[in-house]
Amino acid sequence: MSLLKKLAQKALKKSIWIFHVNTGACNGCDIELLDVLTPYYDIERFGMKAVSSPRHADALVISGPVTRPTVEFVKSVYEATPEPKIVIALGSCATAGGIWFDSYNVVGGVDKIIPVNLYIPGCPPRPEAILFGIAQALGISKKKIKPLIAEQIGVE
Repeated sequence: MSLLKKLAQKALKKSIWIFHVNTGACNGCDIELLDVLTPYYDIERFGMKAVSSPRHADALVISGPVTRPTVEFVKSVYEATPEPKIVIALGSCATAGGIWFDSYNVVGGVDKIIPVNLYIPGCPPRPEAILFGIAQALGISKKKIKPLIAEQIGVE
């Protein structure tokens, strides 16, 4: 069992509250994340809820490449989130800098500034991918997919 699953099962037994941080994204990932929060995809059925302060959050969902002006902001949001915390990099910009990886104003992906626990790739990632990534990290995806598909994609 991975460290993230153990952490989530021990500390976040009932629900996980997420705080969304945009570090200079084009808003494609933000729109998809907001779609996950609507009743159509209903992320709250897994006990996840968006909160308005990092002090109330269990997880940070970060979208966009980290730009030079947002470096200190990302660090302060990370420090304001109570332990134990999960950091999720949403989209190709947050994972590696995206199409702006070599731009003068982009530092890179989120992992260059703070430690990341979960990467959800895509430009932008589909709502299904966001749900699956978070569910897989929490260890509940095995219950939601067929065993053959789980074996093919490498879910234990």
